[in-house]
Amino acid sequence: MKEDLLFYKEYEDFYAMAKQSKAFEAFCRDAFGEDFSQDGFSDVAQIDMILKYIPKRENVHILDMGCGNGKMLKYLQEKTGAFIHGFDYSEEAIETAKTRYPEKSEFRQGIIGEIEYPAESFDVITSMDTMYFAQDMTAFVAQVKRWLKPGGVFFAGYQEGDVMPKTECVETTEIAKALTANGMDYEVFDITKQTYDLLRKKREAALAHQAEFEAEGNQRWFDMLMYQTECSCEPFEEFAGQMARYIFVVDETCVMRHNGYCATKS
Repeated sequence: MKEDLLFYKEYEDFYAMAKQSKAFEAFCRDAFGEDFSQDGFSDVAQIDMILKYIPKRENVHILDMGCGNGKMLKYLQEKTGAFIHGFDYSEEAIETAKTRYPEKSEFRQGIIGEIEYPAESFDVITSMDTMYFAQDMTAFVAQVKRWLKPGGVFFAGYQEGDVMPKTECVETTEIAKALTANGMDYEVFDITKQTYDLLRKKREAALAHQAEFEAEGNQRWFDMLMYQTECSCEPFEEFAGQMARYIFVVDETCVMRHNGYCATKS
């Protein structure tokens, strides 16, 4: 479809820019605490949450779905020594990841719902703002369940109010319904306020580097950051009425966490 091709080109252009732009690298460090070439909301505090779920042993395998150019995976590898796997829609991003991070890694170009891996391949699977692109969320979660080793962990960042419509509560989100349909108990953290604060920080960081973006000829990407963060100019109460963001964790030690309550398996 023409719209799909336009979206793909935009994505390719983004990762070509991210590979070269010093302004964008500096922006990411200021906004997120680390440069993972973020096109979303994954600051270093969110990524550090993953670390406690990565087993402290040899031969650990991590899959990141929608891995971009692999910077986040490399960060996890440096912290844990794990073998890293990733797939992404973007050929530009995957070629960059293959070139930069060839050790103990496998990067593949692929699309959610179409790419496949052997059963019980991964100790940890991560998805930071990628589940939205599944044509059938329940079927894709079934794939994730199949790819996990027994006792493995699935860690997902998920937002409503932009790509996905905002629902009444956590249980009615598409990802929660898909997890429940697949018999996968989950823990959930509401990070809507942290996301609002991060959007404000992103806007400040973009403005601080505006002249550098312009000097590089990357005004287009500065404008994108201004558009992405415009909602942070609203009071938080208005923002929260339109947007919600969660971290979902599927882990055998926890049945469900809602509004600060966690019931663990006996």
